[in-house]
Amino acid sequence: MGSSASPDDEAWLRYAIRLAQRAEAQGEVPVGAVVVKDGRCIAEGWNAPIAQHDPTAHAEIIALRQAGLAVQNYRLTDATLYVTLEPCVMCMGAISHARIKRLVFGAFDPKRGAVCHALSLTDAAFLNHRVEWQGGVLEETCGELLREFFRARR
Repeated sequence: MGSSASPDDEAWLRYAIRLAQRAEAQGEVPVGAVVVKDGRCIAEGWNAPIAQHDPTAHAEIIALRQAGLAVQNYRLTDATLYVTLEPCVMCMGAISHARIKRLVFGAFDPKRGAVCHALSLTDAAFLNHRVEWQGGVLEETCGELLREFFRARR
């Protein structure tokens, strides 16, 4: 869905990649996320389920929680979420509930992705909010970060 990525999209996704590297440095799966509203970062997050002893501590959830606090509203209309990996079902549910306007992600996740792979929740009839999305932005860079992480653990 959507057109090609803009230079701004790539710049924000590069920011998310740097956050993913923080997760990796902490032994977490390297995924990073940034919430942008009105051209500025209002929140960021990186995977931390191990460190936080919390299965919901995905990069997107952490960033959405921070963004809600930043704007004092759980609805993040007119915000864009940038994330280095196609979101899972839990994160897509949160993205929909938060009313994120636009989602931009890097690597596709054919096994667990809930945007356009394992599930297609962006157009699910039972959800009352439709998220515009763009996938595959800086896909090779984002994918390589994950491949190297898992290769090092085998």
